[in-house]
This record gives sequence, structure tokens and C-alpha cells, in this order.
Amino acid sequence: MINNFITIDLKEIQNFYCEAFQIFNPKREIPEITVEFYPYIGINNTIRVRNGKIFVRLAELCQTAPLEVQKALAFILTAKLLRKKVPLSASQIYRSFIKSQEMQSKARENKRANGRKVITTSRGKIYDLEEIFARINSIYFKNSIEKPTLTWSARKTFRILGHHDSTHETIVISKSLDDKRVPPYVVEFIVFHEMLHIHHPTLQRDGRHYNHTPQFRRDEKKFAHYEAAESWIEQNAKNFKVKSKKLKNLR
Repeated sequence: MINNFITIDLKEIQNFYCEAFQIFNPKREIPEITVEFYPYIGINNTIRVRNGKIFVRLAELCQTAPLEVQKALAFILTAKLLRKKVPLSASQIYRSFIKSQEMQSKARENKRANGRKVITTSRGKIYDLEEIFARINSIYFKNSIEKPTLTWSARKTFRILGHHDSTHETIVISKSLDDKRVPPYVVEFIVFHEMLHIHHPTLQRDGRHYNHTPQFRRDEKKFAHYEAAESWIEQNAKNFKVKSKKLKNLR
């Protein structure tokens, strides 16, 4: 579906938005609409109203999308702007396009080439991620996991305690855990969890992504202090949320 893409004229794409506006709100005069492609890192598309005019920014990755996809996207963005129900057919067409293997591959390549990953250090004030990774790799993976870039987050995050970025081959652990009040097994568990994402890569099935498969969950429970770590995180979740709200209010 993607190999034979032909770049489409912006005027033609703009007409799709005019058509969508006319269908969703036939009594309203169609506003002036400007459509442009923008070098977003990912597959992002936006539509905004400024001074009564409509400005649409489409990801450059979508420049060669087929006409039916451009039309579907026009109806999706216009529906969201006007707070209308997104047509199911439009949603299915667009989702099928962006979830395709080739499109996902292009998105990853673009992110790897143009995205910026903030790397701080693996050695924290209390915990050293390099040491933890080596120990976990030896105990649970027989040293089969190739070491990615390990880093503490630039800021103390409380909702996301860790994440694995397969595009940049990086494991980021929240700086909030580099604290003497946090038990070692909690930090180890978070690192272990992110290493499992390397051991069990994301599965794509029917256009959907599955990060935590049944096998992933089974292996997760093999962590020696699994219940204690889960319990600690759950008991301290309220404290994390309170801190998160305070930080948000200060920004």
C-alpha cells in the first residue's frame, strides 16, 4: 500500500478539509484553511483556529500518504476540532496506514535521526544503574541482554518510573528513585521491568501494539522481590502523585 505513494498537491488536501467542514457544519461558512507539512519527529498532525482561520499542520512523514488516507485524516482532525464524532471508516483507514510496518519503520528511523534523547548519567547519588543492570543481567538473563544506554531522567518524574526507548536503545529510570528512602529492590525491579521490554519486544497484531504480553507478565513475577516491590510502589503511589501535582503547579 505504501510503496507506490505519490506526493499529493496541498490544494487537493485542503479541499478535503473544506468538504469535512461542510459536512460537519453545513450552516456555517467554510473558514479560510491553510494546510502545510511540518517536520514533526513523529506522526503528529494538528489543527488550530487563529483569528477565525484554520491552520493545519501535517507530519512530513504523511506527505506521500494516498488520497484516501489524506481525506480520512481531514475528517478526523475536523471532527475533533468541531467536537463531532469521528467517522469510523476514517478512523480505520488512517489507523491502518500509520500502523503499517513500513510506516512504523519510517517513524522509528526519523525519530532516531532527528529526535533528541536527553541523557544525564547512569551514576546517581545513591544508585548506579550500570551496576544494577550488570547484576540483573547476570541473575535473570544469563548476560544475554546487550547493554543499552542507561540514564537517570533529567527531572524527577513520579507517574512514569522508568521506560525503555527501543528507537534510541535507552533505558531511562526516574530520578525520583535515586533516593536513600527508596529500597534497592524497588530500583532493581524497575530496571528489571525495562530489561524485559528488550527481552520481549513489542508485538504488533491487527494494527495494535502489545507491550506487556502474558509471557512478559509471567517473567516479571520471577523477580525475587516482585511482591515487595509492587507493594512498596503501590503504598507510595499517593506520595508520588502529590509530588507530581506540586511540581506541575510550580511549572
